[in-house]
Amino acid sequence: METRNTNLIGITSAITASMLFSINDTTIKFLSGDYALHQVVLIRSALALCLTCLVLIPLSGGFGQLRTRRLGVHALRGFLVVMANMLFFMGLAALPIAETTAIFFIAPLLITGFSVIFLGEHVGPRRWAAVLMGLVGVLVIIRPGAASFQPAALLPLASAVGYAGLHILTRKLGSTDSPVSMAFYIQVIFILVSGAFGLALGSGGFANGSSPSIEFLTRAWGSLNPGDAVYFVILGLASGLGGWMISRAYTLCEAGLAAPFEYSAMVLAVGFGWFVFGEWPDSWTWVGIGLILGSGLFVALRETRTRPTRR
Repeated sequence: METRNTNLIGITSAITASMLFSINDTTIKFLSGDYALHQVVLIRSALALCLTCLVLIPLSGGFGQLRTRRLGVHALRGFLVVMANMLFFMGLAALPIAETTAIFFIAPLLITGFSVIFLGEHVGPRRWAAVLMGLVGVLVIIRPGAASFQPAALLPLASAVGYAGLHILTRKLGSTDSPVSMAFYIQVIFILVSGAFGLALGSGGFANGSSPSIEFLTRAWGSLNPGDAVYFVILGLASGLGGWMISRAYTLCEAGLAAPFEYSAMVLAVGFGWFVFGEWPDSWTWVGIGLILGSGLFVALRETRTRPTRR
């Protein structure tokens, strides 16, 4: 019973984090035409770090929770999440939000595969088949070689690989470090990396307008519009709470169990894309979404049926 309750809390945390990340993604896409990516990420992460230090750390037992003997693992995890976020946000600047999210959602299936390789967790042949079906879904959406293919579609795919690696490390850290410490170090690394990008690219000297993705990365830093302050506050809240919730999810239950529940964000991505940006997936994208969602839900159902017999 205790294990079941722990898994339920972990699954709920994964779903809540997915909702927060969907709000974060929509807001960043909304701001991508006016600000540089590293400027948005720096402001977002500074606000999220304030939330973590002022609210989440005190609620989680105080600053003693930040003590760690695995700073190198935190740094590697931070590098992976920065890479995953930057690539995903660059993809958002050029692609519809539903398509970008659908491609990225190969990540939970990659996590299922990585959990076998790096964590020694058990995955049977049916779930391996589901992983392959999800990969087919990504290919249907990207359509390499077709006239409609956009190179920017590779950005969320690369992001998914980084995200999968991030959560494998989350699972490893979960045995010694708290979710709030993982959320804290993530935001610190975001600030350091985005600040370095700002120093290198913030003048706008590398901007050439070759694509929306590259322009988002290399655009010069601009003055903040006071009317956009609420959007940056939303970003800080969604990032801080979402990072804590997803770390909590992967600490409380196995990676292969938590990962499929992140697909709840796909529904929100379609809704936000339609409501905010007037985007609607084409028929092939719907086929790909169906394959990816179907494979993820199968993995979730399979976990639910097999886990009691393995424990």
